[in-house]
Amino acid sequence: MQCSAFIASSADGYIATEEGGVEWLELAGNTQVDMVDQEDMGFAAFMATIDCMIIGRKCMEKLSNFDLSPEQWPYGDRRIIVLSKTLAELPDNMKRRAELYGGEIHPLIERLTHDGLTHAYVDGGTTITSFINLQLMTQLIVTQVPVLLGKGLPLFGELNNTTQLRQAQAHVYPNDFIQTRYTVDYGAA
Repeated sequence: MQCSAFIASSADGYIATEEGGVEWLELAGNTQVDMVDQEDMGFAAFMATIDCMIIGRKCMEKLSNFDLSPEQWPYGDRRIIVLSKTLAELPDNMKRRAELYGGEIHPLIERLTHDGLTHAYVDGGTTITSFINLQLMTQLIVTQVPVLLGKGLPLFGELNNTTQLRQAQAHVYPNDFIQTRYTVDYGAA
């Protein structure tokens, strides 16, 4: 199964403030430019390639707090698995949208593959780090936001090994965001 991350980080490598805030995403960069043709910075095209999502508890809680209506929900009817060893159940507004999983990741990937799924969107800093440490992440798409937060929740936690990123493709958007796509190569680790 292919596993990809599509995530934004500040120029100094944070995905949220220490409190989990992401409001800075809306305020950063050149907000005066016309982004009509590129407003989602490739997110819809990326979503068209995936058939499931694997997210961490904190990521799910952030989604739950947005309390999105069915019309606002950006993930369609894709299968969403929330990784948590501490939650007993999902919040009410997430119960029909996601399933809770508290086991090890390798058996989950095997089960999803057996179910015919081929491409997972992996989201959440801790979850992304876990997938890299288990050598399951195949692609990273990181959009660097032109802001320095100084502190916050880092994109990557502690990695077990040096991991090479290959086949870089970068796109600079008119709002000064820079998106880089990488293939993850564990062979050189």
